[in-house]
Amino acid sequence: MRGATQTKWLVAATAIALAATACSTSSKSSDSKSVSGGTIAVQLGEPQHGLVPQNTAESEGSEVVGAVFAGLVDYDRKTNAPKLRIAESIESPDSKVWTIKLKDGYTFHNGEKVTAKSFVDAWNWGANQENAAEGLPFYSKIEGSEELAPGKGKTPTAKELKGLKVVDDKTFTVTLSAPFSQFKTMLGYNPFYPLPQAFFADPKAFGEKPIGNGPFEMDGAWEHNKQIKVKRYENFPASDGKAKLDGVTFKVYDNLDTAYNDLRADNIQATDKLPISALSTVKNEFGDRYIYKPESGVGYIGFPISTNPAFAKAEIRKAISMAIDREAITKTIFSGTRVPADDFVNPLIPGYRKGAMGDAAKYDPAKAKELFTQAGGLPGNTLELGYNADGGHKEWIEAVGNQLKKNLGIEVTFKPFEKFGKILDALGANQYQGAFRMAWSMDYPSIEDYLRPIFSKIAIDNGSNYGGYVNDKFETLLDQADQAKTDDEAIKLYQQADDILVQDLPYIPVYTYMSSAAYSKKIKNFDTDAQGRMNLAEVELAG
Repeated sequence: MRGATQTKWLVAATAIALAATACSTSSKSSDSKSVSGGTIAVQLGEPQHGLVPQNTAESEGSEVVGAVFAGLVDYDRKTNAPKLRIAESIESPDSKVWTIKLKDGYTFHNGEKVTAKSFVDAWNWGANQENAAEGLPFYSKIEGSEELAPGKGKTPTAKELKGLKVVDDKTFTVTLSAPFSQFKTMLGYNPFYPLPQAFFADPKAFGEKPIGNGPFEMDGAWEHNKQIKVKRYENFPASDGKAKLDGVTFKVYDNLDTAYNDLRADNIQATDKLPISALSTVKNEFGDRYIYKPESGVGYIGFPISTNPAFAKAEIRKAISMAIDREAITKTIFSGTRVPADDFVNPLIPGYRKGAMGDAAKYDPAKAKELFTQAGGLPGNTLELGYNADGGHKEWIEAVGNQLKKNLGIEVTFKPFEKFGKILDALGANQYQGAFRMAWSMDYPSIEDYLRPIFSKIAIDNGSNYGGYVNDKFETLLDQADQAKTDDEAIKLYQQADDILVQDLPYIPVYTYMSSAAYSKKIKNFDTDAQGRMNLAEVELAG
């Protein structure tokens, strides 16, 4: 997920539990009494697209989509292991042919029953390249996907995925083109949510006021750059955790300091994104209502290597990486709420290897300058760094720029984009040629999700490969890992693909995220998951 998930989860549950307990977290238990119902407001950035699950790959839109929709599986907040939600069972004898059975009791917010066809129709729409959905790459494993997404300049030769079959209202089968052990875990991610028939009549209008099947339903249409309001869906199954609040207003901010001041004044009751200015004092001010724990995100500096020859050499990118003092940035700028990155994979994920990036992640100004000079430097001895101004990134991006200026002897300029969606749009249209700030938070808890959606060939036109990176050996290793017979074999092959990224450095991992959120005394039971999403259905007013 740009920054807002693939069978058997390869969980090292103990390692994750130890990582989580090493930091203070929110206290879900509280001595205060609960108050039934009520409404709250929370911080949100403006989503990039209409609120259609199949076309929502960024964190802001995913926050709302996660409240309005419910998927086949969810993830345990302690272990990240997948757990059945709408699905009664998800089974496969060979990791290639999967049978999915649904539970009773789920309906869309217009009363339409959620059936097997609701999923099959939604996936067929998302897999068709003519709809240009962000989630398209996630259907590539399903048999017939190449017919619906034959590639740029080609026309689809089918209207449905050959591998999807509705058996009855509660059952459908999925046949993959090859075995893929991560498939069950993948099914909790947005592109695999169902859609009602009303969506297909007018997808654009639907995105302004989506009709979901989750614990909250829309309360009016999306008021752009202002707010998105949702209310409890009364017919949501109690067994799946009906929302306790009457409603939630997602208040849109383009300045995190403003949002934080509103939190302090109780104008909003929660934020999962704190401004840098608050990081040194938030613990003292909010105490147990400050959440600090490992999160799945990785922050990068990326390069448009396919469109800007200045960044074509891996040696240039490595020199830039070695000229960045990650320790200083995470401690000084982020007050310890980030951790220096040393792998393309987040430490929460099985398959992460401490120190995997080797010298490329070590701060060494002298070697960086030497390598930079040997590789021919940058044209005009200048570098531009782009970033979104609505996410509190100005300080660390400028710190990186100052380090590069000092250590590489270059001029660095900065290009702020008003909103995250704006820089994503500019990169997707190849309209921005500078280096850029980027981040990734897991879509589903698998090492594969830190590789294919960001760096594979298919993710250039339909995904998050904004640098246009292509490496055939990387692609081959991904395919081999997908079809591995055992979890251990799969991880080793994915790690070899990770090694290719370390060698090529299409992006430079700078830090991994710690969840930094805070909430007011007005509410209780607030928490965030490894993807940074708020558990709004469980939140209650405090008595």
